[in-house]
Amino acid sequence: MTVVEGFLSTPQALEAFGERSFVDAMLRFEAALAQAQARVGLIPQAAADTIASTCKVDLFNVPKIVRDSAQAGSLAIPLVQVLKETVGLFSQAAVPATHFGSTSQDVIDTAMALVSQPVLALVLADGETILQALLALAERHADTPVLARTLGQPASVTSFGWKCALWAGGLQRSLQRLRRAAPDALAVQLGGAVGTQAQLQGRGGEIVALMAEALGLSAPATPWHTQRDAWVALGCALGGLVGTLGKLARDLSLMAQFEVSEVSEPAAAGRGGSSAMPHKRNPVACMVALAAAQRAPLSVAGLLAAMPQEHERALGHWQAELAEWSQLMLSAHGSAHALAGALPGLQVHHQRMRANLDTLRASLPAAVADDWFDPALALDAGRLARAELDRLRALQAG
Repeated sequence: MTVVEGFLSTPQALEAFGERSFVDAMLRFEAALAQAQARVGLIPQAAADTIASTCKVDLFNVPKIVRDSAQAGSLAIPLVQVLKETVGLFSQAAVPATHFGSTSQDVIDTAMALVSQPVLALVLADGETILQALLALAERHADTPVLARTLGQPASVTSFGWKCALWAGGLQRSLQRLRRAAPDALAVQLGGAVGTQAQLQGRGGEIVALMAEALGLSAPATPWHTQRDAWVALGCALGGLVGTLGKLARDLSLMAQFEVSEVSEPAAAGRGGSSAMPHKRNPVACMVALAAAQRAPLSVAGLLAAMPQEHERALGHWQAELAEWSQLMLSAHGSAHALAGALPGLQVHHQRMRANLDTLRASLPAAVADDWFDPALALDAGRLARAELDRLRALQAG
């Protein structure tokens, strides 16, 4: 990861997709694999115990494994080699049982699911924080009149609460799509060399189920080496969420411009300052969310482009997908976390909203002003906001 990710993502996401965390997830796969195989009688329990007790990331030179992966073409190959060497120090008899019946992609796909799982949980939690903030704003400002803009120009009157309710509706739908897609995608991968579980003696389904229980993942009906639909569906849902948050950030950033000044992000020491102009107050949460919204479509497109993978195992496409996936997860949590820190304390300047309306209204012919800026229009928008608020809260309660 580059230094730029430090302010476009979060420490939690960067750590989850860092070298040490990923290697640790791969070792968790190997330990779960051995224990599951011992449970069904495929390898001796003593061998499984030795393997599991050796799968401790502190025992391994993680930077060297990562360096060696460049020549090996896979992070799993140097890891498995050193794992077998380390297991052999404790029990030579356990070495043949190490990584038995598995292949490199099994380890890496399952590890990617493992490191993605806690980051996705953080994305959902931050998304809920934003949603609750928007619902509260919708209720508080249901009848607060604000200028509606269409095609970048001032249009008629709406209510700020109705805007907030619409943002909340989009966000709730995005979060629902994520929750629906996650269980199928965050799954154990175990197919062996060509996806037939050839060495598992017909016990593959049982082993996968035991591993899924141990690792907190789902157990797919079949290996998914080159059948990436469930995985990419989750990626598309993540991209949709980032786009939804980008829409929110775009509107807020436009409303926060000095010439408009209808909202502003909460003030805090060191937040949104300028290195050259002390009077500036930059909307940094919106900036992070908008940067993510620029990057996420490229990552999602990369996932989709990688789907036509060759036969049983892919050359190049799968490897490209891995890189795009981590970038998408980093962007998603960067966006959600930034806005979750800003929306609960969003400052709404209702007097400026009214002033902007009055300025425009005064510049229009009386007939046009009376038609498009009738106070009843804002009240109608307020009724819409309350109705949508009731609907969204009912969905949450259900």
